Amino acid sequence: MDLVFLFLKRNGEIGLEKSKLAETLQKVREENPLVHNMTNVVVTNFTANGLLALGASPVMANAKEEAADMAKIASSLVLNIGTLNPQTVEAMFLAGKAANAYGVPVIFDPVGAGATPYRTDTAQKLMNELKVAVIRGNAAEIANVVGEKWEIKGVDVGAGKGNTIELAVTAAEKLHCVVVITGKEDVVTDGKTTYIVTNGHPILTKVTGTGCLLTSVIGAFAGVEKDLIQASVAALTYYGVAADKAAAKIAPLGPGSFQMEFLNQLSMVSSEDMNIYASVKKWNGGI
Repeated sequence: MDLVFLFLKRNGEIGLEKSKLAETLQKVREENPLVHNMTNVVVTNFTANGLLALGASPVMANAKEEAADMAKIASSLVLNIGTLNPQTVEAMFLAGKAANAYGVPVIFDPVGAGATPYRTDTAQKLMNELKVAVIRGNAAEIANVVGEKWEIKGVDVGAGKGNTIELAVTAAEKLHCVVVITGKEDVVTDGKTTYIVTNGHPILTKVTGTGCLLTSVIGAFAGVEKDLIQASVAALTYYGVAADKAAAKIAPLGPGSFQMEFLNQLSMVSSEDMNIYASVKKWNGGI
């Protein structure tokens, strides 16, 4: 397996330029996409503030009476099953079908898939009945959605970098969407083209809701950029750069200070920062 840094298009090779990632961030801030979040109660406030800091416009509409109407007018729809109940699940299906009918990209976060049969079944039904544009989760969550066995070793799980890439590619082929697996290194793939993003900081795992917010940030980028690989890689890069800068600012303080500074950096990361700090690799290996 060969991981190579790929920032420029040369000799007809298709890659992601750093400038493209920076331009996608700029598009988010110029277009102010409306991100419809059907997310869990633990992270609602943090998600809304994070999207506002980015420059997107968050809305949280979970009632089945309005979920479909809101999805129709949104730039993207984010479904997050962190705190499940039958009413929310029903509303998610209504919103998802409306988003599909109106060409609104659906971003799915299968939080805790594999923890209980209800959670796993719900995740699989959402994937089977809706057209999902991007699914984002850790390795265990993605594995459980596609019925793959995966060894659980903690919050971010997996037996190794190579296996995580294999899992992501397999999942993309089975689910027919862009798969984002986040962990020490983040994997983005549509089953044919795969990128690794290495921006980010371990302290993100010490603040609840950072993964959920990331899914909504991907939703914001997907709301302005039709190339979902580019949108996802740009979102991950932006998020990781903000985390790196926030961690440097608050050292040696703890996660409480990080959370506040992270929101600051989400609003402050610039296109120039993206050009300077983006760490993206294209996977050229075989499975």
